[in-house]
Amino acid sequence: MQLFNKTGMQRHTLKEWIIAVRPWSFPASAMPVIVSLAYMFAFHEAADWVNGLWALLNIVVFHAAGNTWSDYFDYRRGVDAEDTFGVRTLTSGMFAPREIFVLSVSLLSVALLAGAGLWLRTGMPLLYIGLGGMACAVLYPFLKYNALGDVVIFIAYALLPTLGTVYAGTRTVDWSVLSVAVPVGLITVAILHCNNTRDISTDSRANIITFAMKIGGKASVWLYCLEILVPYLWVSLCVAAGVFPAWCLLIWLAVFPAVRNVRTALGYFREGAAAIAGLDEATARLQLVFSLVFAASFILSGLLS
Repeated sequence: MQLFNKTGMQRHTLKEWIIAVRPWSFPASAMPVIVSLAYMFAFHEAADWVNGLWALLNIVVFHAAGNTWSDYFDYRRGVDAEDTFGVRTLTSGMFAPREIFVLSVSLLSVALLAGAGLWLRTGMPLLYIGLGGMACAVLYPFLKYNALGDVVIFIAYALLPTLGTVYAGTRTVDWSVLSVAVPVGLITVAILHCNNTRDISTDSRANIITFAMKIGGKASVWLYCLEILVPYLWVSLCVAAGVFPAWCLLIWLAVFPAVRNVRTALGYFREGAAAIAGLDEATARLQLVFSLVFAASFILSGLLS
């Protein structure tokens, strides 16, 4: 299927447009919302599930906008080039920079309109949460280039989505849901962190400073390992403290892909960046598995309690 643009921009297939938004990364944004919906099912008797699903769809669009926005500025800044790993929609010539910019602004506009609609259905707290998320998306390239990307991702794809989803579904600001944000958010941050660890040498020539560059490759690898293993310990401690139901210990069934990713990450010490070339995608898959099991545990608790 071919898509045409009357402005005279290049002709692209639907597959190319899908590649441009990097759908393999969507678990990073969708899973915090899905786990929050499951948490809401377990702990809130009355919930508006239409609003919950609305929040899920909106954050995926928001994420797609953020991906393309970041790709555009990475290309313009020289962070992404022909010899770099990762997305090649611009470096390969598949898309022109203007096309990615227009796509990003269009997606951001859709996310803004949908977010405004959800705000009108709920209340002011969602407006503040949404504005915070929009600020994170727009400012992300600048913050990433100044070693703050990991912090922004944790805020935008962990703290804000969990808090916002439960508020949208219950019209209650439930601060306790942030305990869910920590394990899911750490794995999300790990996706970015292993990407930046892999790109240390190429990022340095673009005159930017990522957190991985600040602490160095070896420390970055160990930090990555902590980011994907600590979530299992966090959930276990929350179960022991009575914050989460015992069903949440099922997340240990998802520890095997985490161990596999740790082994891949340690390959960096022997083979360098090439060893972790695909670790970001593997970490996104880990996010998917971990979060689905985590969500299922809350649903089981809600059904059987």
